[in-house]
Amino acid sequence: MMCMSLLAHGQVAPLEVENAVALIESEMKFYAEPLEHTDLVIEMIPVTGGTFLMGSSETESSRNADEGPAHPVTVDAFWMGKCEITWEQYDVWGENMDIIRRRIFGRTATPRDEGADAVTRPTPPYTDMSFGMGKQKYPAICMTQHAARKYCEWLSAKTGRYYRLPTEAEWEYACRAGTTTAWSFGDDDSLIDDYAWYEDNSDYTYQIVGQKKPNAWGLHDMHGNVAEWVLDQYSADTYSRREKSGTTNPLVIPVTLYPRVVRGGCYDDSAAKLRSAVRTASSSEWKEQDPQIPRSIWYHTDALGVGFRVVRPLNVPPPDEQNDFWNKSDPVQLDPEE
Repeated sequence: MMCMSLLAHGQVAPLEVENAVALIESEMKFYAEPLEHTDLVIEMIPVTGGTFLMGSSETESSRNADEGPAHPVTVDAFWMGKCEITWEQYDVWGENMDIIRRRIFGRTATPRDEGADAVTRPTPPYTDMSFGMGKQKYPAICMTQHAARKYCEWLSAKTGRYYRLPTEAEWEYACRAGTTTAWSFGDDDSLIDDYAWYEDNSDYTYQIVGQKKPNAWGLHDMHGNVAEWVLDQYSADTYSRREKSGTTNPLVIPVTLYPRVVRGGCYDDSAAKLRSAVRTASSSEWKEQDPQIPRSIWYHTDALGVGFRVVRPLNVPPPDEQNDFWNKSDPVQLDPEE
């Protein structure tokens, strides 16, 4: 294991942030990660490691076959974004807002900036990717899993701390927050209005993040608002192929572009589709309105209910493994001119 504070991107020193340093789980605290050259932060919640039953029980109402069998999974400790990444946080990367602000105010690029500027950014969007539902503190949507991975790579270079998408196991572990019920607040769907935006209360549009009650670990919008990318390839039989005795930090590395996994359900889904165990597979239909040939590697114009949040593992992997979490998937995603 390498030193926690150093990264593959130029081995630069991280931004000094109160409570962001921990060597062991008991030292992990809530902290707010600044996006340098802006007034924005990403709030991070500590999640201690543990073992849980991944998937749903055979008696859970509305259960899908791909949610079973429920099986023991152990995950290591990590921090997770308190909320989904918002448009204003996403556009610092996607719209080059940090670079623009440096130029306007005559600020010299730091070594972290130089590393972040070297990370590929998305091509300009060919339409308003918010589709008129709002930007700023609303969740960013319509990005591909590749785009979400590259955001994490950029954020890591930008801050000097290692960020990535959660694995499917980490996401469900954090969503459940120690529960085994259908939702993190229990089995009573009459309570869902307190915790989630979904088809009965969203007016069929996403909402500003963090307005509903958090789960027991302090995470907002794990149920509903927008579904969230995780790192894994989707396969209906993933759980049936795992060891019944348990597995640690599982990850199904993508080898095809479709389907991949999103979790949590979104604002136009039913309450049943927001259950902690529900798995959703991406599809080529998420690009149907993309007019480009070849179609963009950055946008899923028909995935208006898909966003993401970031995690930061306590145990930072060595540089080659860091890169795997950002870039290891097939087929390789390149813009046409690359």
